[in-house]
Amino acid sequence: MSTFTIEGGCKLKGELEPQGAKNEALQMICATLLTDQDVLINNLPEISDVLKLIEILRSMGVQVDRMQKGIYRFNAAHVNIDFMKTVEYAKKASSLRGSIMIIGPLLTRFGKGLIPQPGGDKIGRRRVDIHFIGLQKLGATFKFDTDKQWYSVSASKLKGCYMLLDEASVTGTANILMAAVLAEGTTTIYNAACEPYLQQLSKMLVSMGAKISGIGSNLLTIEGVNSLKGCTHHILPDMIEVGSFIGLAAMTDSDLTIKNAGVEHLGIIPNSFRQLGIKMEQKGDDLLISGNRHYEIDTYIDGSIMTISDAPWPGLTPDLLSVFLVVATQAKGSVLVHQKMFESRLFFVDKLIDMGAQIILCDPHRATVIGLDRNHSLRGTKMSSPDIRAGIALLIAAMSAKGKSTIENIEQIDRGYESIDLRLNMLGAKISRG
Repeated sequence: MSTFTIEGGCKLKGELEPQGAKNEALQMICATLLTDQDVLINNLPEISDVLKLIEILRSMGVQVDRMQKGIYRFNAAHVNIDFMKTVEYAKKASSLRGSIMIIGPLLTRFGKGLIPQPGGDKIGRRRVDIHFIGLQKLGATFKFDTDKQWYSVSASKLKGCYMLLDEASVTGTANILMAAVLAEGTTTIYNAACEPYLQQLSKMLVSMGAKISGIGSNLLTIEGVNSLKGCTHHILPDMIEVGSFIGLAAMTDSDLTIKNAGVEHLGIIPNSFRQLGIKMEQKGDDLLISGNRHYEIDTYIDGSIMTISDAPWPGLTPDLLSVFLVVATQAKGSVLVHQKMFESRLFFVDKLIDMGAQIILCDPHRATVIGLDRNHSLRGTKMSSPDIRAGIALLIAAMSAKGKSTIENIEQIDRGYESIDLRLNMLGAKISRG
């Protein structure tokens, strides 16, 4: 198990450019299974989750060529469906939650798909029912082996239909959308997720010959086509990394410029940070964060404590609530952080309390943060990263703390942030990997 050792209290200065969006990359890689022609993807983040998914496809017979850093060519002309029955596939697919999105493309193109119960972050229940209910509505037969924890779907031919999703699941919508593009007839997906990642997936599929309307809304209409062609696709900057860098700059009182931040795709993320009192300036597609020695949390009109909560797009992404919570620990004022979508994502606050933060964990979904207004620095400690987003939040806390901190299980951080230690050290951080 690898560790980070962080010398806290270092101010950073310089420029950072976000990597390609992890969540978008996983969808696009799965979509390459829909065609037997070349698909070129640019700006792929070379993080462990993405590389794991690429390795699964490569083992399945997909030809994958790394043209240069971040640029990959995929050709799925010769897919070995039987690989899904192997122990190797079970081991690789179960270690990566995003692997579930290969089911839709395999089902619609080859008539069947198998997947072990997926792994990923330990952040409470994350139901996969929506994926399989949607595929069943398209005509698939679904089976679940309770002993081996295997899911399987099969169909001779999928047929379009109307469906209302139980929740606006991003990966569920992506899986069903990819299955529907080659189904017979028209599919209507209501309460579809509409995050920028889904918009990008839809645009990529359209460039491959799919017929999709309603892109960017929660009502998608798909007219099935017989086949798809190849394409070239460029992945957006990772909004979660952009938000993490905003929080890092504020928490360490640093002067950072986030280059090519993809501001038009950030939604309410910048304004949500401004509600915590964070100062930032936009110049073109760059964000400049500086002058945050003291920042004060807004209150509601009647003076009551503000709540920051997650919601489906265009609401605030749940992947950044851990960062918002950490940033609030050194603000002036108080805030209630309400994590609605995952029940275990706030349990990492015990590490922050050990560091001197004033936080009341109300229940698995809510935490009240009483800001210290930098009157007291957090203190270094030893901790472990439970998931990707809590991991980066703990790293931000450690970088702002007084003294030395150690973070174990940093493999979780590496799943979502490429060479984060090297990139931050170039700006003045003191992070060593062990």
